[in-house]
Amino acid sequence: MPIQTLVAGALPAIVAALAIFLQPVCAAQPVWPSKPVRLIVPQSSGGSTDLVARPLAQQLSAALGQTVLVDNRPGAGSVIGTEIVARAAPDGHTLLAIAASFTATPALHPKLSFDSERDFAPITVLSAFPNLLVVHPSLPVKSVQDLLALARAKPGMLNYGTSGAATGTHMSMERFMQMTGTRLVHVPYKGGAPSVQALVANEVQVNMATISTALPQVRAGRLRALASTGARRSTVLPELPTVAEAGVPGFEYASWTGLLAPARTPRPVIDRLHAEAVRAVNSPDLKALLAIEGAEPVGSTPAQFAAQIRLEIVRWTQLVKAAGIRAD
Repeated sequence: MPIQTLVAGALPAIVAALAIFLQPVCAAQPVWPSKPVRLIVPQSSGGSTDLVARPLAQQLSAALGQTVLVDNRPGAGSVIGTEIVARAAPDGHTLLAIAASFTATPALHPKLSFDSERDFAPITVLSAFPNLLVVHPSLPVKSVQDLLALARAKPGMLNYGTSGAATGTHMSMERFMQMTGTRLVHVPYKGGAPSVQALVANEVQVNMATISTALPQVRAGRLRALASTGARRSTVLPELPTVAEAGVPGFEYASWTGLLAPARTPRPVIDRLHAEAVRAVNSPDLKALLAIEGAEPVGSTPAQFAAQIRLEIVRWTQLVKAAGIRAD
């Protein structure tokens, strides 16, 4: 029998065999997202992370063609909600919106059931905003240098309020004292708003409060702002120097929100989420919302975000050990 006849006769069988062989490969590439996406926020509703997560979820829903549901899971210093995502299937249907405190968690909770680097895939930093170094107007200081001079002349005589032990306002102030060789007495409160109200009432004299909490009181003249804590001046208070500009070179602290997925989430999913999240935070609506809170969109790459997480974990671990900070 001629070879051409043999090949022609075998061709249907070859095609059928290839179809069977390739079927699992095609089946292994499901359409994503194939169901609603859950965005875990490990803090209570109404907080700064929630403020960004909800409009982000709306924009992601429209872009992805699937509902993105915000699921607030507060508790244990954000550990409960974070743990849910660490254990979730890495299929792009469970995400985590985090605050800057995420990088301090390993130092404050050494017995975590997850690894803050290995168990997550960074997507992007969504937004960032500085804190404000503020004092009661009765305090005879009008600059950072004035405050340092008073604190050094009267060590342990000034009190500073925070939103609680091991929170961002506490950690940033401890870093400030470490870098300036000063010592003020820590007075923790149950939240940022109570700590700022305590400063307005002159129960404490100093606070390094989140800009969204302190700004209304500054504008009303009830508090005096000495500096902002970011790498550059705040867009809502451009006349105010940064702490570094005011005489503490190298000091920088910014609260931020970020987006993570479980480790081993497919790279195409991470890339799509990154593109859509960056587009969302730079949209006019979300930029306007962030500006009200004194925040700015960031949109870093996954690699940049991973490097930031790594650096901050080392920095806060060193500070926590040196200052003996403990979570409540």
